[in-house]
Parts: sequence; structure tokens; C-alpha cells
Amino acid sequence: MAKQGMSSTGPGLMVIGAALFALYAVVFFFRSFMGTGFELGVDTLNGVTRDQLNAVNPAIYAYITHLHVAVAGFIASTALAVAAIAWYSVRKGEWWGWWSAVIAPVLALAVAIPLHYAGGFTVDWVTHLGPIYVATVIYVVGALLCLKTMMA
Repeated sequence: MAKQGMSSTGPGLMVIGAALFALYAVVFFFRSFMGTGFELGVDTLNGVTRDQLNAVNPAIYAYITHLHVAVAGFIASTALAVAAIAWYSVRKGEWWGWWSAVIAPVLALAVAIPLHYAGGFTVDWVTHLGPIYVATVIYVVGALLCLKTMMA
């Protein structure tokens, strides 16, 4: 049962944002094996393609693929967790759920995003980070709508 006054709009937007996180994870996973072999918006590493990297150092290429697959798994699992919390706890107006659903993706993004700028990994930031920014905006709007209702 949803909290009195809580529409499904806020939690629904949080679920949509989380679903977009999960979709990003799926794309991230498949790009590890196809296409450039790197993330969205990353075609080469300093001009080196995945095939060139694999020819020069197969162990490094395999390690990068391993990390990409692991990151995809963590993105997908976080997306699933926060979607479930948003729909089954935040929708009921439970504060622990709201805090959990907000802190988990904020922590993930706070760790991941700064290095993209500090390390110069934003060659094509629209393609590379744009999808996550769109998903995050949708998710945050949903979280704020829920917060407004919960504070009332």
C-alpha cells in the first residue's frame, strides 16, 4: 500500500531511471566483446584500438574486458536493487528505503564520475556519460517528488 498522498509518479520515475542504468549496464557488457571493445564514447585508448592492444598485450586486454564485465554487473545489480527499493519501499513512504535508494547510486556516481574528468576520459562525453546523466536526472526528479510527498 502506497503512502497516503504518494502517487506512483515519483517511485515510477525512480524505476525508469534505474531501468536506464540497467540498460547502460547491458550496453556496457556487450561492448566489452563487440564493437570497439571499450565503453560508449571510447573508440580507442590514446589511438590504440582493441585489436592493436590485444596484439601488443593480450593480458592487459583480457584484464580490461574482465573489469568492464564486472562493472557492468555492479551497475546492473545496483539498478535492480534501487528499482526494487523505490517501488516496494519508497512508494510506501518508508524513509529507510528512500535513503537507501538515493545513497546507493549517488555513491556509485560520486566514485566513478570525477575520474572521468580528472583523467581526461571524456573525449566524447555526450556519448560516454550522456546516457548516465539522462538516467540520473530522471531518477533524481523521481526521488525529489517522493521526498516532497514524504516531507508533507
